Amino acid sequence: MKKEAFITLVLLVFAGQVFSQYTKDDSLMGVITPERAWWDLKYYDLDVEVDIENNFFKGSNVILFQALEEGSVMQIDLQPPMKITDVSQADMALKFNRIATNTYHVVFHEPIVKGQLSAIKIYFEGQPHEAKNAPWDGGVVFTQDSNGKPFVATANQGIGASIWWPCKDHPADEVDSLQIRVTVPDELWNISNGQMRDMQLSGDGKRSTTWFVNNPINNYGVNINIGNYVSWKDIYQGEKGPLNVSFYVLEQDLPKAKAQFVDAYRTLEALEYWFGPYPFYEDGYKLVQVPYLGMEHQSSVTYGNGFSNGYKGTDLSGTGWGLKWDFIIVHESGHEWFANNITNKDKADMWIHEGFTNYSENLFTEYFYGKEAGAEYVKGTRRLIQNDRPIIGDYNVSQSGSSDMYYKGGNMLHTIRQIINDDEKWRSILRGLNKDFYHQTVTTAQIENYITEKSGIDLSKVFDQYLRTTKIPKLVLTQKGKKVNYYWENVVSGFSMPVDIQVNGETKRICPKEKPQKIKVSGLIVDEDFYIETSWRSEG
Repeated sequence: MKKEAFITLVLLVFAGQVFSQYTKDDSLMGVITPERAWWDLKYYDLDVEVDIENNFFKGSNVILFQALEEGSVMQIDLQPPMKITDVSQADMALKFNRIATNTYHVVFHEPIVKGQLSAIKIYFEGQPHEAKNAPWDGGVVFTQDSNGKPFVATANQGIGASIWWPCKDHPADEVDSLQIRVTVPDELWNISNGQMRDMQLSGDGKRSTTWFVNNPINNYGVNINIGNYVSWKDIYQGEKGPLNVSFYVLEQDLPKAKAQFVDAYRTLEALEYWFGPYPFYEDGYKLVQVPYLGMEHQSSVTYGNGFSNGYKGTDLSGTGWGLKWDFIIVHESGHEWFANNITNKDKADMWIHEGFTNYSENLFTEYFYGKEAGAEYVKGTRRLIQNDRPIIGDYNVSQSGSSDMYYKGGNMLHTIRQIINDDEKWRSILRGLNKDFYHQTVTTAQIENYITEKSGIDLSKVFDQYLRTTKIPKLVLTQKGKKVNYYWENVVSGFSMPVDIQVNGETKRICPKEKPQKIKVSGLIVDEDFYIETSWRSEG
């Protein structure tokens, strides 16, 4: 067998082993299928009535789309027990059929020609999957508040928005704008994304609220929050001018919330400094109490951290700095820049959401408590890194990588900041990402290339090391007299990364490679701001 043929065979076998764990539904969810590729989302008009007593959703979704190419079959995603009951175009019924557990094909009477704007209306109903441990397992939370009143919320980042409404459930295509109208019992309120446009009380004991989102929004960021809410509103003077901010909490928790939610203002201040203007001024900023820990729903950030600092009252870094602020407010609001403004095209690249947002905790700490405090915080989170599998997941199957995308992702970015060694340049890169990829979906390659280009440093091997392997670079040092040999172990081929060292209180920069190099010193201390391991060995 020729070498080329053998390599191809090995790759095919390996690919088969990797993807044998995935189902047809995984592929249909994760791939831009031909039935998805030919049309571009423009607008959703989502109308849902929630029967809380029976945990039942019923409604419709109008999808306005433009044909990028001619097409006649459209993929729509909706997961059971929810089901599509009818589909129409211009009041004419369309055929539809379920082709897999979570996927339908809608068939048009005539092909939609390239460039044409069209709309379909999808009717749906069912009892959506209930989340047992939101937000991690995903679904809808049906519960009661401390006063025994209904408390309902959606949380579906991992499992997908199609767990409760029919949509094009792939992150690569964000809808340009959205209207969502939700009907609930009239003693309750629904709070969703964007600005409230209308509220109607019917004569049969129901309340309908209509919300409008002016900006592109990812599917999983669309949310419903139903409860006995009270609210207050304010104006935050941000980088782009006045920003409408509003807060929705249960009536009995209002005093605690008014004291705790000051961290929302601090978060906006710190993260606008580091990342640039809040990305959704037209839609405002909301913080909404929910019956689970919280999530980054766009312009409708959800909160369930018990009105206490830290992560449920604890400091994830173990340094004490994490108890100076409310973890859920800072972290979930940080996602407005990374996840909602800049969104991964494929779920495998979710580190773009979580790595940068984990790092925003460090930057928030630095902004208010100093650079050393921020560094201590992010280094403290290293104890939570598992190095179980790579941060980047498998592509085209709607699967993310290791949960290390949080803490290892943040420490990788902190390390890159040290490599660049210019804090103003680093800040300009973070702000530039949010400006140049404003309201866009992106790939890891785009983020890597951007940081490399703007820094003027080839960081390709650094990204390969931290994103695509579980190996932590090991700096090996051997000392003999006043000479120290140093080199990298446990690295990808061609890895080269500078490291700062302290020699007699003075900072020096060395550039280790895989081959040993020498430096004349009687002793040195390696800068711990670089996420690496060090090993001192005897030369003799």
